[in-house]
Order: sequence, then structure tokens, then C-alpha cells
Amino acid sequence: MTFVPQIKIPATYIRGGTSKGVFFRRQDLPVAAQEPGEARDKILQRVIGSPDPYGQQIDGMGGATSSTSKTVILDKSEQPEHDVDYLFGQVAIDKAFVDWSGNCGNLTAAVGAFAIAGGLVDTDRIPENGICTVRIWQKNIQKTIIAHVPITNGEVQETGDFELDGVTFPAAEVVVEFMDPADGEGSMFPTGNLVDDLEVPGVGTFKATMINAGIPTIFLNAADINYTGTELQKDLNSDAAALARFETIRAYGAVKMGLISDVGEAVARQHTPKVAFVAPATDYTSSSGKQISVSDIDVCVRALSMGKLHHAMMGTASVAIATAAAVPGTLVNLAAGGGEREAVTFGHPSGTLRVGAAAEQKANGDWTAKKAVMSRSARVLMEGFVRIPGDTF
Repeated sequence: MTFVPQIKIPATYIRGGTSKGVFFRRQDLPVAAQEPGEARDKILQRVIGSPDPYGQQIDGMGGATSSTSKTVILDKSEQPEHDVDYLFGQVAIDKAFVDWSGNCGNLTAAVGAFAIAGGLVDTDRIPENGICTVRIWQKNIQKTIIAHVPITNGEVQETGDFELDGVTFPAAEVVVEFMDPADGEGSMFPTGNLVDDLEVPGVGTFKATMINAGIPTIFLNAADINYTGTELQKDLNSDAAALARFETIRAYGAVKMGLISDVGEAVARQHTPKVAFVAPATDYTSSSGKQISVSDIDVCVRALSMGKLHHAMMGTASVAIATAAAVPGTLVNLAAGGGEREAVTFGHPSGTLRVGAAAEQKANGDWTAKKAVMSRSARVLMEGFVRIPGDTF
């Protein structure tokens, strides 16, 4: 029997924020994968090592978590006044699909650096020393993101002393601005309410804030679902029954938000919406053993991604947290003490994060967000080629 040999695809493996992903320039992908479709999805799944019934992604670049099962495709932007188009694909671990329904805020921190190094940013926009402002068009959600990337001697500076909870080593700080972060068309609060009663058959009825900002997110009160808001991964991710309840809540919330028409569609849309739960600030011990004091934070938040409790916090969910905190009366705002605010420091399983957001109420009563700002870091881990069997697609 004759077997088709492997093919090589230029790629870069990068940590961005608390995530890792395989980055491609669109022009470097096989021709069949340069446009959306089955070939592209099959290639990205094979690169990452999915679908893997063992849930380990041993035969690929994925790390068997939602934070490390990610792909990015970048291209010269077709949008006026933008430098690069950013397309994000969340690869399912044990199922054969790629979710294109949302953005990855953490990997956004690496987009600017990769675009500069990959020749996707005009050289006259790159200073010899200083900050390069990279104008990113996020294709999944059709939004503008601005990344401020440090440059030294004409090249991206990756090393530095900026520390990010959830990342072991310090690196250079990248400031990321999410412009008009409401995700999707229509109201930032798709139900028209700051707080809804979310009825979940067989589980219960819960107070919920459902927001489209950064990424569609369903916020619950931790106490209403018998949690404290200080949980770590070990407390939830081995509890199959609890994870199943969260998935059911997510499915019914997605319907109420208008993202899907039937709960059965949620299985093919695992990346969005997210489910998170909030609680007033309290002392706790992070996953690294770091002591978090009530005086360090405004609110405790835990969030699930791809069916598991996230080890830190998704960048896009951080935008949702900050935006919801800026709107008086949401569950996030109330857990943080209520009132008006332009920034929030929240506690997550790995530590703390401060995110700024500006929200305002329009004359018709709807809320809108101008932008959200946070600091992240990014570092190239490996560059060269990934290889996949030639008969993958």
C-alpha cells in the first residue's frame, strides 16, 4: 500500500496572554485552505491533533485544553485604515469541528507582533524604537482592535518585566484596546434587560446578566448555583455532573440571547457564549499558591470555556466583565459593589486582572460600550513548519 507523504506548512507557535495557538499567514496555507470550508477545517484540526477521543491531542500541536487548542489566520487587511485581518478558529478537542463564532482576546496580544514580523504591517508604520500601533480587523466579530506593540531596533520586543497572572514568566507588555466591543449586531444586552430570569428546565431558574461585549457571556451569581466564586479548576473540572449542568445553562442562555434557535444547536457552537459566575470580593488562594486579598480585587469571577473551568480568564470574557461592571445594575456591577466605574480588578483562578471599560446609556435607554483596555503579553515559542499527512484534505 502506498501512503501519501506529509506536507509542510509555514507556521509559528505563539503564547498570547494565557493562551497558545498556531499562527498562519493566509498566503502560506495550501490553496484549498485559503478560503473557508471543509479543507481549511480539516487542516487546522490535523495541525492541532483533533478530533482526539483520548482528549490529549498527542498527535498534534494542541495542549488538550481550550486555552491551547487554537489557530489563527492573518492576512493583509482589506478594511480601510486597518493593517491586518485576524481570523480565529477554536478547535474542538474530541469532536471534528472548528468554531469560528468568536474572538480570542488573549491571542489578540500576539496578532500585532506576528503581523509585524510576517510583513503584514507596512514598514513605514514600524518605528525603529518605540511603540507600533497595529490596527487589527477581527473578522469573526467584525470589530476593530488596536494593539500597541513595543519595538526595539526595528524588531518586536518580546522580553520585559510585565507579569501576568496565569503566565509563569514575565515578558514585554502589550496594551490592547477593543473598540466598540459589543459583539454582534443589535443591543449590547440582547434581551433588553440588565438582569433576566433564565429558566433552565431540569436545572432551575437563575438571575442572569447576558451581554454581548468582547464575547457573548452569561453571568450568574455564584451563590445561586452553590459556589463561592473562589473555585479552582480542580474543584469543577473533575465533576462531570456539574459541567453538564453548566452546558445546559449555556445552551438555554444561548437561545435566550438569540445566538441559536434551539438548544440542540449549542453542541456545534461551543466557543460562544461563555458562562461565568460572580461573587463579592473575598480572600482566596490562587492555583499557584498566591494569596489574593479582598483588598486586591473588586469582585471574584470564574468562567468556563469549551466546557471546562478556565485556568485564568479569557481575554474576551475579561472585556465582558469590565463592560458589565461599568453598567450599574448588572450582576457583575452589583457583585463589585454597585455604582459607576470605568475599571474593575477581578480575581480569577490564577490571580487578578485589571481591565478598563467605558459604557454609556443612549437616549433610547440602550447601553453601548466605547472600548475596553487591558494589558497582555506575547512570546514566540517556535517558528518554522508544521507537518500534516498530505491526504488530510
